Amino acid sequence: MKKPKFGVVVFPGSNCDNDTFYALHKVLDYNVNFLWHKENDLKKSDVIILPDGFSYGDYLRTGAIARFSPIMNAVIEFANNGGYVIGICNGFQILLEAGLLPGVLLKNISLKFVCKDVYLSVENHECNFTKGIETEKLFRIPIAHGEGNYFVSDEKLKELEDNNQIVFKYSSPYGSLSEEFNPNGSVANIAGIINKNGNVLGMMPHPERSCSPVLSRTDGSLIFKALVNNIFN
Repeated sequence: MKKPKFGVVVFPGSNCDNDTFYALHKVLDYNVNFLWHKENDLKKSDVIILPDGFSYGDYLRTGAIARFSPIMNAVIEFANNGGYVIGICNGFQILLEAGLLPGVLLKNISLKFVCKDVYLSVENHECNFTKGIETEKLFRIPIAHGEGNYFVSDEKLKELEDNNQIVFKYSSPYGSLSEEFNPNGSVANIAGIINKNGNVLGMMPHPERSCSPVLSRTDGSLIFKALVNNIFN
Protein backbone atom coordinates (compact mmCIF):
# COMPACT_ATOMS: atom_id res chain seq x y z
CA MET A 1 0.00 0.00 0.00
CA LYS A 2 1.25 3.47 -0.89
CA LYS A 3 2.06 5.64 2.10
CA PRO A 4 -0.16 8.72 1.62
CA LYS A 5 1.05 12.28 1.93
CA PHE A 6 -1.00 14.69 4.01
CA GLY A 7 -0.77 18.47 3.77
CA VAL A 8 -1.70 20.51 6.85
CA VAL A 9 -2.51 24.13 6.05
CA VAL A 10 -1.21 26.73 8.50
CA PHE A 11 -3.11 30.02 8.79
CA PRO A 12 -2.26 32.91 11.12
CA GLY A 13 -4.02 31.83 14.32
CA SER A 14 -4.01 28.08 13.60
CA ASN A 15 -3.37 26.28 16.89
CA CYS A 16 -4.00 22.61 16.08
CA ASP A 17 -1.66 22.37 13.11
CA ASN A 18 1.08 20.79 15.22
CA ASP A 19 -1.42 18.50 16.95
CA THR A 20 -2.56 17.31 13.54
CA PHE A 21 1.00 16.86 12.28
CA TYR A 22 1.90 14.85 15.39
CA ALA A 23 -1.16 12.59 15.13
CA LEU A 24 -0.67 11.88 11.44
CA HIS A 25 3.13 11.58 11.35
CA LYS A 26 4.34 10.53 14.78
CA VAL A 27 1.39 8.33 15.74
CA LEU A 28 -0.02 7.04 12.44
CA ASP A 29 3.26 7.13 10.47
CA TYR A 30 1.99 8.99 7.41
CA ASN A 31 4.00 11.52 5.41
CA VAL A 32 2.98 15.06 6.36
CA ASN A 33 3.92 18.54 5.12
CA PHE A 34 2.92 21.91 6.52
CA LEU A 35 1.40 24.19 3.86
CA TRP A 36 1.76 27.93 4.48
CA HIS A 37 -1.37 29.96 3.75
CA LYS A 38 0.42 32.50 1.53
CA GLU A 39 1.62 29.84 -0.88
CA ASN A 40 -0.37 27.95 -3.50
CA ASP A 41 1.75 24.80 -3.70
CA LEU A 42 0.07 21.76 -2.15
CA LYS A 43 3.36 19.82 -2.37
CA LYS A 44 1.78 16.87 -4.14
CA SER A 45 -0.38 16.08 -1.11
CA ASP A 46 -2.93 13.29 -1.38
CA VAL A 47 -5.11 14.66 1.44
CA ILE A 48 -5.40 18.25 2.64
CA ILE A 49 -6.24 19.06 6.26
CA LEU A 50 -7.58 22.46 7.35
CA PRO A 51 -6.90 22.35 11.12
CA ASP A 52 -8.56 24.09 14.02
CA GLY A 53 -7.56 27.39 15.54
CA PHE A 54 -8.61 31.00 15.30
CA SER A 55 -7.58 31.80 11.75
CA TYR A 56 -7.00 35.54 11.43
CA GLY A 57 -8.27 35.90 15.01
CA ASP A 58 -11.81 34.98 13.91
CA TYR A 59 -12.26 38.62 12.95
CA LEU A 60 -15.26 39.51 10.80
CA ARG A 61 -16.63 35.94 10.99
CA THR A 62 -15.02 32.58 11.70
CA GLY A 63 -13.26 31.35 8.57
CA ALA A 64 -14.33 34.35 6.49
CA ILE A 65 -10.87 35.84 6.03
CA ALA A 66 -8.97 32.56 5.82
CA ARG A 67 -11.21 31.60 2.92
CA PHE A 68 -9.38 34.27 0.86
CA SER A 69 -5.84 33.11 1.70
CA PRO A 70 -3.88 32.34 -1.49
CA ILE A 71 -3.62 28.64 -0.69
CA MET A 72 -7.40 28.28 -0.66
CA ASN A 73 -7.50 28.76 -4.43
CA ALA A 74 -5.36 25.63 -4.73
CA VAL A 75 -7.42 23.79 -2.09
CA ILE A 76 -10.69 24.60 -3.85
CA GLU A 77 -9.30 23.48 -7.22
CA PHE A 78 -7.91 20.32 -5.58
CA ALA A 79 -11.31 19.52 -4.02
CA ASN A 80 -13.25 20.27 -7.20
CA ASN A 81 -10.98 17.82 -9.04
CA GLY A 82 -11.80 15.06 -6.56
CA GLY A 83 -8.97 15.56 -4.05
CA TYR A 84 -9.70 14.65 -0.44
CA VAL A 85 -10.01 17.49 2.07
CA ILE A 86 -10.82 17.39 5.80
CA GLY A 87 -11.76 20.55 7.71
CA ILE A 88 -11.69 20.23 11.49
CA CYS A 89 -13.50 22.78 13.68
CA ASN A 90 -12.17 26.12 12.35
CA GLY A 91 -11.25 24.18 9.21
CA PHE A 92 -14.91 23.18 8.87
CA GLN A 93 -15.86 26.85 9.19
CA ILE A 94 -13.40 27.71 6.41
CA LEU A 95 -14.82 25.00 4.13
CA LEU A 96 -18.30 26.48 4.57
CA GLU A 97 -17.07 30.01 3.83
CA ALA A 98 -15.30 28.70 0.73
CA GLY A 99 -18.50 27.09 -0.55
CA LEU A 100 -17.03 23.58 -0.52
CA LEU A 101 -19.75 22.50 1.92
CA PRO A 102 -23.28 23.84 2.47
CA GLY A 103 -24.56 25.63 5.56
CA VAL A 104 -23.23 27.97 8.23
CA LEU A 105 -21.89 27.66 11.76
CA LEU A 106 -23.48 29.93 14.36
CA LYS A 107 -22.63 30.69 17.97
CA ASN A 108 -23.33 27.80 20.33
CA ILE A 109 -26.88 27.92 21.59
CA SER A 110 -25.52 28.39 25.12
CA LEU A 111 -23.47 31.40 23.90
CA LYS A 112 -20.55 29.79 25.74
CA PHE A 113 -17.36 28.12 24.58
CA VAL A 114 -17.76 24.36 24.97
CA CYS A 115 -14.77 22.09 25.62
CA LYS A 116 -15.51 18.47 26.49
CA ASP A 117 -15.71 14.93 25.16
CA VAL A 118 -18.74 14.04 23.06
CA TYR A 119 -20.04 10.86 21.49
CA LEU A 120 -20.70 10.58 17.77
CA SER A 121 -22.84 8.14 15.84
CA VAL A 122 -21.85 7.34 12.27
CA GLU A 123 -24.75 8.11 9.93
CA ASN A 124 -23.00 7.27 6.66
CA HIS A 125 -20.95 4.07 6.45
CA GLU A 126 -20.52 4.25 2.67
CA CYS A 127 -18.18 7.23 2.30
CA ASN A 128 -14.40 6.78 2.24
CA PHE A 129 -14.03 8.49 5.62
CA THR A 130 -16.02 5.77 7.42
CA LYS A 131 -16.28 2.73 5.14
CA GLY A 132 -14.92 -0.32 6.92
CA ILE A 133 -15.55 0.99 10.43
CA GLU A 134 -17.85 -1.36 12.34
CA THR A 135 -21.45 -0.22 11.98
CA GLU A 136 -22.23 -0.11 15.70
CA LYS A 137 -19.14 1.95 16.56
CA LEU A 138 -19.70 5.13 18.56
CA PHE A 139 -16.85 7.63 18.61
CA ARG A 140 -15.68 9.42 21.76
CA ILE A 141 -13.94 12.57 20.55
CA PRO A 142 -13.37 16.01 22.12
CA ILE A 143 -14.88 19.28 20.96
CA ALA A 144 -13.60 22.80 21.68
CA HIS A 145 -15.53 25.62 20.02
CA GLY A 146 -17.68 28.67 20.51
CA GLU A 147 -19.34 28.68 17.08
CA GLY A 148 -20.19 25.09 16.30
CA ASN A 149 -23.95 25.41 15.91
CA TYR A 150 -24.46 24.00 12.40
CA PHE A 151 -27.44 25.43 10.53
CA VAL A 152 -29.07 24.86 7.16
CA SER A 153 -32.58 25.51 5.91
CA ASP A 154 -35.19 22.75 6.07
CA GLU A 155 -34.90 22.35 2.31
CA LYS A 156 -31.12 21.99 2.43
CA LEU A 157 -31.34 19.62 5.41
CA LYS A 158 -33.61 17.34 3.40
CA GLU A 159 -31.11 17.47 0.55
CA LEU A 160 -28.28 16.48 2.90
CA GLU A 161 -30.38 13.59 4.19
CA ASP A 162 -31.46 12.46 0.72
CA ASN A 163 -27.86 12.52 -0.55
CA ASN A 164 -26.52 10.74 2.54
CA GLN A 165 -24.19 13.68 3.22
CA ILE A 166 -24.56 13.63 7.01
CA VAL A 167 -21.65 11.58 8.33
CA PHE A 168 -21.63 12.20 12.09
CA LYS A 169 -24.26 13.19 14.66
CA TYR A 170 -23.88 14.00 18.34
CA SER A 171 -25.27 11.15 20.41
CA SER A 172 -25.44 9.66 23.87
CA PRO A 173 -22.85 7.05 24.89
CA TYR A 174 -25.43 4.50 23.73
CA GLY A 175 -26.33 6.06 20.39
CA SER A 176 -29.43 8.07 21.30
CA LEU A 177 -29.76 11.19 19.13
CA SER A 178 -31.86 13.27 21.52
CA GLU A 179 -31.38 17.02 21.95
CA GLU A 180 -29.96 16.36 25.43
CA PHE A 181 -26.70 15.24 23.86
CA ASN A 182 -26.41 18.11 21.36
CA PRO A 183 -23.60 20.32 22.76
CA ASN A 184 -24.11 23.38 20.57
CA GLY A 185 -27.63 23.41 19.11
CA SER A 186 -26.72 22.06 15.66
CA VAL A 187 -29.72 21.24 13.51
CA ALA A 188 -30.54 17.52 13.64
CA ASN A 189 -27.55 16.96 15.98
CA ILE A 190 -25.20 17.25 12.98
CA ALA A 191 -21.49 17.03 13.85
CA GLY A 192 -19.98 16.35 10.41
CA ILE A 193 -20.96 16.36 6.74
CA ILE A 194 -19.49 15.63 3.31
CA ASN A 195 -20.01 17.23 -0.07
CA LYS A 196 -22.10 15.53 -2.76
CA ASN A 197 -19.03 13.91 -4.31
CA GLY A 198 -17.94 12.49 -0.96
CA ASN A 199 -14.37 13.82 -1.04
CA VAL A 200 -14.69 16.79 1.34
CA LEU A 201 -15.41 16.23 5.04
CA GLY A 202 -16.13 18.96 7.57
CA MET A 203 -16.56 18.19 11.26
CA MET A 204 -16.52 20.14 14.51
CA PRO A 205 -15.09 17.40 16.80
CA HIS A 206 -11.31 16.87 16.87
CA PRO A 207 -10.20 13.45 15.56
CA GLU A 208 -6.54 14.53 15.74
CA ARG A 209 -6.89 14.77 19.53
CA SER A 210 -8.11 11.20 19.71
CA CYS A 211 -5.35 9.23 18.00
CA SER A 212 -2.92 8.26 20.75
CA PRO A 213 -2.90 4.87 22.50
CA VAL A 214 -0.75 6.53 25.19
CA LEU A 215 -3.75 8.69 26.09
CA SER A 216 -6.17 5.77 25.65
CA ARG A 217 -7.84 7.78 22.89
CA THR A 218 -7.81 6.25 19.42
CA ASP A 219 -11.33 6.75 18.00
CA GLY A 220 -10.26 9.70 15.85
CA SER A 221 -7.54 7.66 14.19
CA LEU A 222 -10.22 5.39 12.70
CA ILE A 223 -11.33 8.22 10.40
CA PHE A 224 -7.83 8.81 9.02
CA LYS A 225 -7.16 5.09 8.73
CA ALA A 226 -10.46 4.45 6.95
CA LEU A 227 -9.68 7.15 4.38
CA VAL A 228 -6.19 5.81 3.73
CA ASN A 229 -7.42 2.21 3.47
CA ASN A 230 -10.27 3.13 1.14
CA ILE A 231 -8.38 5.33 -1.31
CA PHE A 232 -4.95 3.67 -1.33
CA ASN A 233 -5.70 -0.05 -1.04
